[in-house]
Amino acid sequence: MSLFKARDWWSAALGEGEEFDQGCLCVGDVDNSGTGHDKVVVGSYMGMLRIFSPHTNKSSDGSVADAQLLEVQLQNAIIQVEVGKFVSCSELLHLAVLHPRKLSVYSVSGTAGNVEHGDQYQLKLIYEHNLQRTACNMTYGTFGGVTGHHSLCIQSMDGMLMFFEQDSYSFGRFLPGFLLPGPLVYNTRTDSFLTVSSARQLESYKYETLAVATEAESRQDPDLPLKTGSKRLTPDWTFVLGEQALDLSLPSFSHSSSSIFVLGERNLYCLRDNGQIRFMKKLEFNPSCFLPYASVTDGTTNLLLGNHTNMLLVYQDVTLKWAAQLSFVPVAVRIANFPELKGVVVSLSSDGHLLCSYMGTDPSFFSTPKVDAREADYEQVDAEMKKLQKFIREATRTQGRRLLGTKFLSFICSLSSGVGSSTLVAFSAFLNGRYPPADLTGDITVSYSSPTGVPRVLQSRFSLPLALVCALSSPAKTTKFKITVDTNQPPVNLNSIFPEFSAKSEDKDGNTLAFQFLSGAKVTVLASKTSQRYRIQSDSFEDMWLVVKELVQRFDQHFSKLGVKDFKKSFSGPLPLQEYFLSVDHHFQLRVSAQQYQDLLSERAVQFRAIQRRLLTRFKDKTPAPLQNLDTLLDATYSQVRHTHTHTHTHTHTLVPTLVIKKTWFLEVESFYTQSVDLQCESCILMIYGLPLFR
Repeated sequence: MSLFKARDWWSAALGEGEEFDQGCLCVGDVDNSGTGHDKVVVGSYMGMLRIFSPHTNKSSDGSVADAQLLEVQLQNAIIQVEVGKFVSCSELLHLAVLHPRKLSVYSVSGTAGNVEHGDQYQLKLIYEHNLQRTACNMTYGTFGGVTGHHSLCIQSMDGMLMFFEQDSYSFGRFLPGFLLPGPLVYNTRTDSFLTVSSARQLESYKYETLAVATEAESRQDPDLPLKTGSKRLTPDWTFVLGEQALDLSLPSFSHSSSSIFVLGERNLYCLRDNGQIRFMKKLEFNPSCFLPYASVTDGTTNLLLGNHTNMLLVYQDVTLKWAAQLSFVPVAVRIANFPELKGVVVSLSSDGHLLCSYMGTDPSFFSTPKVDAREADYEQVDAEMKKLQKFIREATRTQGRRLLGTKFLSFICSLSSGVGSSTLVAFSAFLNGRYPPADLTGDITVSYSSPTGVPRVLQSRFSLPLALVCALSSPAKTTKFKITVDTNQPPVNLNSIFPEFSAKSEDKDGNTLAFQFLSGAKVTVLASKTSQRYRIQSDSFEDMWLVVKELVQRFDQHFSKLGVKDFKKSFSGPLPLQEYFLSVDHHFQLRVSAQQYQDLLSERAVQFRAIQRRLLTRFKDKTPAPLQNLDTLLDATYSQVRHTHTHTHTHTHTLVPTLVIKKTWFLEVESFYTQSVDLQCESCILMIYGLPLFR
């Protein structure tokens, strides 16, 4: 048995197919037994209310049934349960049950039995409130400093705080700038309410401020002026968290601590009552629930924190003191005192696993057997070490191995689950649209967990083949745009640079290659026989980029394999600013035309609907009237709508590739020109139409 494991003291499985959440668990002396021992109250989203009094009964198989005091099926789902003094003129504890549209307060009473079945418990409704708004959560306390009983505050899904004083409704206030509900808690020390807004900040509202803020009785626009004699609701203080909060808690065991604990998605915050932060703990896991439960050392607070790796952690402020393994992910955790054991940890899972456990060690009577001492065979150990090192080197080399095909890409990644083990991941690569991509490289990220539970991430970069987006074609003799790349090495055979196209090439000398893109553009590469120059030409200026980039990269790889270290490439011609401006102007004209067609289509649609309404009125009229050529006008408008829609669709599809391709193309061209060896002018970036340019 592991040392760091929660010791199962009592457990129960609650129903089948039921769901539970953070507010579905509470502990307290709900039956007012007078002994001070707690009972466990559990409510489910299926409307089932259960009350348990756990105790150890290992000799009997029916310990769960003996511990269950009450089980009642309510009509509505149970969002939250709380135990407090919710009845006026009574010091007894009562049970408050929050439903989506109702708040009910019950009394739990037990009657001593005269037979072996034991005591009988009854649930009696004291009062209830029908809610006009859908509830999210609630809190209770001595609002306004009133002692002797507790008041209730319910937060609705649309941001209204509804206050109830026993069996009467007090008032309701809308929170400013509300979007989604967050956790809600009452601070007795400052008589204020704490919540986390959708702006991801902790906000504090005084009860007195809420009571007098008559402007917040209805949802108001913050930009509108205040009404005469009314007051707008503003928070007393705010603290920016920067993340969504899972839960809030205010320890009530020590008034000297004055701490506010906030559990975020990645951090644990502790603040003072005035909103100043005391400390923050960055969490390396995803938390699920937490509970501050004691102050062992003066000035510090102990708290329980559950996470999604089935762990229950004990922190003293930011220091981890203990870790216990659970068999489930806890969504709620409480501390309870039972007759046989004090300080029991009560945890509840989302599927109804209720566990009462304690932390510590059990005596173990297991003794390890004696092992015969043998001398180590150093030659065998050395051979095994070399074998393992060989496996590690192979795994490192094959970590980013790529298997490329025409349309499918297979990626092999060696994981640490075993020496030399690998996992094959295959996926398809295809062209999304009838236009060439801006780049053929991609990144693969593999996330996995090691056998010890440590998260690992592997990354690798791959390149898709050029044949995936183009095919070999006949060279074009006359083109509009040309780019010349100079090198300092003798000309090479283009068939050796592009071996995947050599089989279908008509030029066996390797001086000419032409690529036909799927979008229809053709790019021709010419190698000079006498000089060290290569010319790339095409009728589409932006489509030359992919071939230029691929040619330069393959030159680097080719001469690197030959051992040439001083290989240089350059562009000595003038910058093609005129071609660049033509592309930008063409893109801008497409944008203007697309917007004009969109506006024209909206006008035609409005006209078409207006004619339809008039025709419908004529057809419904009991006394027939002439159509006055409305049917002819309807047909003509319908033809105009179809014609305008065709033009809009054409311009929109033409605009998408020019928007994506041209922008990426010129960003890469900037890098190409800036790194050119023979370029003498200084390059800088201008902004025209939202695209980077050169000067």
